[in-house]
Amino acid sequence: MALKAIALNATLKASGGEPSSTDRMLALIASAMSKDGVETETIRLADFNIKPGVSSDEGDGDDWPAIRQKVLDADILILGTPIWLGQPSSVSKRALERMDAFLEETDEAGRMVSYGRVAAVAVVGNEDGAHHVCAELYQALNDVGFTIAPNAVAYWVGEAMGSTNFSDLEHIPETVTKAVDMLVRNTVHLATLTKDNPYRGEA
Repeated sequence: MALKAIALNATLKASGGEPSSTDRMLALIASAMSKDGVETETIRLADFNIKPGVSSDEGDGDDWPAIRQKVLDADILILGTPIWLGQPSSVSKRALERMDAFLEETDEAGRMVSYGRVAAVAVVGNEDGAHHVCAELYQALNDVGFTIAPNAVAYWVGEAMGSTNFSDLEHIPETVTKAVDMLVRNTVHLATLTKDNPYRGEA
């Protein structure tokens, strides 16, 4: 059975404005995924009203429940974020806070509803901090039940306080292309394994 991926773009920019560097990085990953037969849907979180909280549904007007369902319907989650103040974007943190609900949501075998899904990370920015941002996201995604493959991150960091964004580059650096290919290769491999061999539940 073919794998499905969901990419959450945690840029601060809503659609229709300036180009999103995060969107460009996620598009590279989605293109590479397609070569392995993986269909990827990308959601720009800033386009939605994701209410603050740590439950799966924060009431009237909350757009998170529909996004949550897409995450659970996919085999692979790719979380993409820009770097702001050396940190993951506030939008990415909002999504992770909402996924905190997975800690209490379990199936009939006592496994978190997110179990069996594989996560990867994409990071872009014009300042230092890609490794720090990756570490934060890795830990949070692991905490809420996702499995992470080796080298499951692709990032680009421009000159600190520079004016060139990833979306402005005429040519993608080879190092980025290699990182994307490794991310996809390892993530698809692990997602295939976990789909065929689910985690054990409670005895």
